Amino acid sequence: MVAGNGLFYPILGFASCVAFIYMSFGDLELTSRQEPELAFVTRNGTQFMVDGSPFYINGWNSFWLMDHSAEEERKPRVSEMLQAGAKMGLTVCRTWAFNDGGYNALQVSPGRFDERVFKALDHVIAEARQHGIRLLLSLVNNLKAYGGKTQYVKWAWEEGIGLSSSNDSFFFDPTTKRYFKHYVKTLLTRKNTITGIEYRNDPTIFAWELMNEPRCRSDPSGDTLQDWIEEMSIFVKSIDKNHLLTVGLEGFYGPKNAKRLTVNPENWAETLGSDFIRNSKVPDIDFATVHIYPDHWFNDQEFEEKLRFVSKWMLSHIEDGHYELNKPVFFTEYGFSNMSKGFQPSQRERFYKTVLDIIYKSAKRKRAGAGALVWQFFVEGMEEFNDEFGIVPWERISTYRLFTEQSCRLARIHGIPEQNKNLKELCFRKSVN
Repeated sequence: MVAGNGLFYPILGFASCVAFIYMSFGDLELTSRQEPELAFVTRNGTQFMVDGSPFYINGWNSFWLMDHSAEEERKPRVSEMLQAGAKMGLTVCRTWAFNDGGYNALQVSPGRFDERVFKALDHVIAEARQHGIRLLLSLVNNLKAYGGKTQYVKWAWEEGIGLSSSNDSFFFDPTTKRYFKHYVKTLLTRKNTITGIEYRNDPTIFAWELMNEPRCRSDPSGDTLQDWIEEMSIFVKSIDKNHLLTVGLEGFYGPKNAKRLTVNPENWAETLGSDFIRNSKVPDIDFATVHIYPDHWFNDQEFEEKLRFVSKWMLSHIEDGHYELNKPVFFTEYGFSNMSKGFQPSQRERFYKTVLDIIYKSAKRKRAGAGALVWQFFVEGMEEFNDEFGIVPWERISTYRLFTEQSCRLARIHGIPEQNKNLKELCFRKSVN
């Protein structure tokens, strides 16, 4: 009897394990066949379009997706975040498609790639597709985080062929431009090891962004950055004609634009070598981007003044999109710091509401305000990766409601695609309640 029990329990345990695995993963094949059908996002004048209908965006930033996907213990957070975004009715997530040098680098050195990390990016794109989320993928950083232009310049300098050790030489040094072009070509022609689709042929990718927040302080005239944008936009489009392309601008007006005096946050903004209008007018740039950080841009403004600035800043750029550019204006980062003097969560919510309301009103009037992506969302257990702007959106019900209501009211304008079951369920439930 003792021997029988000893045999019985392992068998029972094994059977239970098999049953659990089947229940958990037995429908994977079915799921893969039922992944959402996605069309490429295009544009018609000032509007994004999908399947012939206007597409207004409520979304978010999670820059960390590829980095987390590269490590098994952190990988589940990627699916968790994308699933949560889908359940909130969000449709676009902006994330990094770069990591140059350093820890978990995608590009280890010029032209050398870590296949393990590339497969991590494959996973991010495949997971986004499963959840019906589109990705705005940024190609390089102006900042030092995750390598950026600093790493490219360092590589060239260490090889003894760089023109300068200045970070801004990234924009004009033939060597760094060659490095970057090789990287871009490798990325765009990458065949996803999970889906079998080349990146340039995958509609899961909403668009490419040349650089996160490009600045070239060494040439405040803007000529250096302008030349780089023109050259690189032509290069990207020569490889990939399917996807939209943007610069990645913060939205500052340059020294030759009269709005620098009345709309820019302060005088320093016109000295950064970028110009919202001039840079965004480049023919191969499909839409303009703007960021919103009143906490970092002003030192002494009171909260109500910051809100007034946000409204003025957004309306000015939407007007530019309509009258100057004839292109969509996409507010790809907006954040409110919890390090602000006298910070209250309710202030952050009022800031969010200001941004979301302006986007909704622009969409309702069919103006150029195409959408907004909050900076930034996390899931639980990621405190060490948070900055002063990040939130877990469902931790505060009133915040969560702001974003879900925005998803539904934008959906009521352009309609809910048949395949977007999360959005249909969310908005139907809200209409019933």
